[in-house]
Amino acid sequence: MKTFIFCSSLLLSFQLAVFADTQAQRKSHYNLNSAVALGGYDPVAYFTGGAKKGSSKIKHAHDGVTYYFASDSNRKKFIASPDKYEAEYGGWCAYAMAVEGSKVRINPQRYKIVGGKLYLFYDAFPGGNTLKKWNKKADSSQIQAADRYWSGYVK
Repeated sequence: MKTFIFCSSLLLSFQLAVFADTQAQRKSHYNLNSAVALGGYDPVAYFTGGAKKGSSKIKHAHDGVTYYFASDSNRKKFIASPDKYEAEYGGWCAYAMAVEGSKVRINPQRYKIVGGKLYLFYDAFPGGNTLKKWNKKADSSQIQAADRYWSGYVK
């Protein structure tokens, strides 16, 4: 019995260490501003009416990444289906990821939903609005290119 308890404890410790390591690795690839994803914007709001700032009082951490929400209802929707609402490429600029595999910060108000997925874009000097550049080409070819680059980050 002591051996069983020891082995169970050892296995649990190992699983917790792997989980913590996975969270840390995932978090290291995300575009976090002050440890919050999407610059504090509500990930669900993009799908239900547009970019909207979340509240630090309504938050949820998913696999090490913290999100703010505009309402408790949005927080609950996210908890029920986080993969549906998380931005592609860790919240980095989709255009920069597609063109050169770069992690470039975004303007949370520049976004596009394609195939039920959220893509965010840079919009500041010197590169300008990369959503406009993205829209000049087919979504599918750019998504394929960005997916290839992103897979190198999240092995």
